[in-house]
Amino acid sequence: MQEGELMAELRLDWDKVDQARAAAAEIARDTEEKLSAYTTVTVERSVARLFGVDGVDDHEVPLPNRLVDILLEKNLLGYGTAYYIGRAALGHGLEAQEFAEAVAGGQLDPARLLPVDPFELKLWIDQAAAKSMVRIRANRLWREQQLDKYGEHDGPLLYVIVATGNIFEDMVQAQAAVKQGADIIAVIRSTGQSLLDYVPYGATTEGFGGTLATQENFRLMRAALDEAGAEAGRYIRLCNYCSGLCMPEIAVMGALERLDVMLNDALYGILFRDINMQRTLIDQAFSRMVNGAAGIIINTGEDNYLTTADAYEQAYTVLASQFINEQFAKRAGMPEEQMGLGHAFEMDPKLKNSFVYELAQAQMARQIFPHAPLKYMPPTKFKTGN
Repeated sequence: MQEGELMAELRLDWDKVDQARAAAAEIARDTEEKLSAYTTVTVERSVARLFGVDGVDDHEVPLPNRLVDILLEKNLLGYGTAYYIGRAALGHGLEAQEFAEAVAGGQLDPARLLPVDPFELKLWIDQAAAKSMVRIRANRLWREQQLDKYGEHDGPLLYVIVATGNIFEDMVQAQAAVKQGADIIAVIRSTGQSLLDYVPYGATTEGFGGTLATQENFRLMRAALDEAGAEAGRYIRLCNYCSGLCMPEIAVMGALERLDVMLNDALYGILFRDINMQRTLIDQAFSRMVNGAAGIIINTGEDNYLTTADAYEQAYTVLASQFINEQFAKRAGMPEEQMGLGHAFEMDPKLKNSFVYELAQAQMARQIFPHAPLKYMPPTKFKTGN
């Protein structure tokens, strides 16, 4: 193709596109209206983390879990974790971490906190929330400065996966991949982590089919990629997986440690992990607000549809999901440039004109979502090698 020459476009029926987008927008609006008054345990754990709660108790249980579980047991969680952290700060002079440790250790009953002025409490919570965003905004600014410094190369970004189970071995592999031209390093999570209702703590050296997502692992890999990127003269993006039962918490950890890309699908937990629908939809909204504020590009999970169904017969499900994901992301305040919509090259190569169909699907996604990054996964069902 000559410079300045435009790629041929599909002749799409834009009235149908507009109707589909409007239907998806109505679904997202109706869902948000019904669920906006509710919270979940992992949203509340995320708030605790944003306010400074971290670490584990004597039994290696994460303190955000301990705090939220105790509030839930005492039927207090409906007020929100921030409410009790604020009351402990104003009434008892405790930092969020000190409050969580005292509650977990049984030294303080959150139901018996001293009363405080409601106006002062609201003001304290707002100020604490603003402080929690300082580090996240600084991370976003630093990323933007690095991208301005090094620039972006033409063409697609090369996405390389590491998944040894040992974060220290992952770091070695990731730095080697950068030397070979990788632009994004994705650290696949250990099998089954999406169904753990807590986030493990600290650096980890054992995993199954992947490496556990922890905040310390994020920090270590981020530092390794910054080092490799400085040597290569490029900014290297770090990707992890923000789905499952701890979707909002992993979003917060990623924002705090300057991850750049997160797998973050609105419906994945419902369709592929049998997670409660209401919880999943509340969690995805909160996690996308965090990712949006942090400048993190999300990747949606449409490629999963095609590994479990025929990619030709069920191709329409990909587009339907892309519309839904787009609208839920917009409701969370995320710009289109951060909505990385998913797809996969999964048609049977024996199907007549299969490559033309694949190309048409890709072109359709680009025309309908012109500003969205697009992620294409390689074949898994019909691959010809290891």
